[in-house]
Amino acid sequence: MISIYFCFLQDQQNYISLYEVIWEESNIRWASRWDIYLAMTDVQIHWFSTVNSVVVVFFLSGILTMIIVRTLRRDIARYNKSEDMDDTMEETGWKLVHGDVFRPPRYPKLFAAVIGSGIQIFLMTFITIFFAMLGMLSPASRGALMTAAIFLYVFMGCVSGYFSARLYKTLRGIEWKKAALHTALLYPGVVFGCGFILNFFIWGKHSSGA
Repeated sequence: MISIYFCFLQDQQNYISLYEVIWEESNIRWASRWDIYLAMTDVQIHWFSTVNSVVVVFFLSGILTMIIVRTLRRDIARYNKSEDMDDTMEETGWKLVHGDVFRPPRYPKLFAAVIGSGIQIFLMTFITIFFAMLGMLSPASRGALMTAAIFLYVFMGCVSGYFSARLYKTLRGIEWKKAALHTALLYPGVVFGCGFILNFFIWGKHSSGA
């Protein structure tokens, strides 16, 4: 246990600060020093909030399902009626979707890179939180969480590159290697660019963090 005492003295021109540190022996072991922060004292389950959230989710899902089912039934009935009348009528409603499903966007490489980066960040976050829940990333190990997150982000680059290249080829793209390269450089480039620009503001304030 550490006790620190501060004392401020003032002379004619300056302030003088003095401090004293007293070390006191503790019975807590070094390996158990984080137990007081990691222990869950309030184990009571808030059943009302849980049930309320579940009911709201089911209620909204039911309303959305009813709206979609009614719309689909009305469109299907109209399609069946139009097929009996004339086969040359122009397609409307849900039938127009089949022409836009596999239509490539204007910038397919950027689209594939964004999707691949999203998959990479999602998998990195999910796996990191999963191992942290298992207690394998304890706060006692300084920097373990950040190290694991960076390692998983780099490792998940293989997965993101595969998915972005596959999506780009699905969109009838040819240069799938460039799409994978754009995926690898997109998110780090954005983060580096933001940090580089913000560093100028910090440097302009003459801060030591620049």
